[in-house]
Amino acid sequence: MDLITIKGLCKTYGNAKKKVEVLKGIDLFISEGDTVSIVGASGVGKSTLLSIMGALDRPTSGEVLYRGEAIFRYDNRRIAAFRNRFIGFVFQFHHLLPEFTALENVMLPALIGGAGKAEALKRASKLLEEVGLGGRLDHKPGELSGGEQQRCAIVRALVQGPAVLLADEPTGNLDTRTGEEVFELIMGLKKSMNTTMVIVTHNEKLASRLSRRLRMVDGSIVED
Repeated sequence: MDLITIKGLCKTYGNAKKKVEVLKGIDLFISEGDTVSIVGASGVGKSTLLSIMGALDRPTSGEVLYRGEAIFRYDNRRIAAFRNRFIGFVFQFHHLLPEFTALENVMLPALIGGAGKAEALKRASKLLEEVGLGGRLDHKPGELSGGEQQRCAIVRALVQGPAVLLADEPTGNLDTRTGEEVFELIMGLKKSMNTTMVIVTHNEKLASRLSRRLRMVDGSIVED
C-alpha cells in the first residue's frame, strides 16, 4: 500500500462569478521512504498541493489518503491531532515563536501532542544537539543566525517522529552555502529517522538529488 494516495484533487478559489482553479484533478502516489521534489514556476499550485497534502487546507474535491485512510473525512479536531503526530512541516521562513527559546520552540509540538515535560525536553535537547545547536538551547530566535533558525525549525518539525516531512522552499531564504548545509541536514535527518519527504523547491540542483521529481504546470503534474 502507498503511504500517500491522492485521487482527483482539485482546489478552486473564488465564487460563481470568478473562479480560479489552482489544482486540476491531481492523482499522485507516494511510497514509504520516497524523497520527492515538486518543481515548477511560481503560481502553478505547488504550495497549495503541499498544504492540502499536509491537511493545512481542504480540497474543493478529491481525496488524500494516508495508508488507505481518507483524512478529510475526519472532523477538524481529529485532523489537527493527525497532523501533529504524523506530519512535520518546514517552510521558507522559520516561523519560530520569538518569545520562546530554541529549546522551548522544539518542545512545543511534543507538549501539544501529549508528551510529558521531561520527555519533550529529552527529545528536543537530543535533536538540537544533533544539528549543532546544543550550545544555543536558551537562545531566542532573534539571537540565532538564519541558518540556525532554520535548523531549529527543522528539528521542531521532526520532534514528533513524523512519518512524513513536508518542506516548502526550506532553503529559499538562505544564501547558497547555508542552503546547501540545511539541505544536507534535512537529508541526513530524513535517513536516520526513515521519514518520507516531499519538498517544494525552485532549486533544480537540489531537486535532482531526490529520488523523484514532479513538475507542475498550471495546476497539474506534467512530469514524474
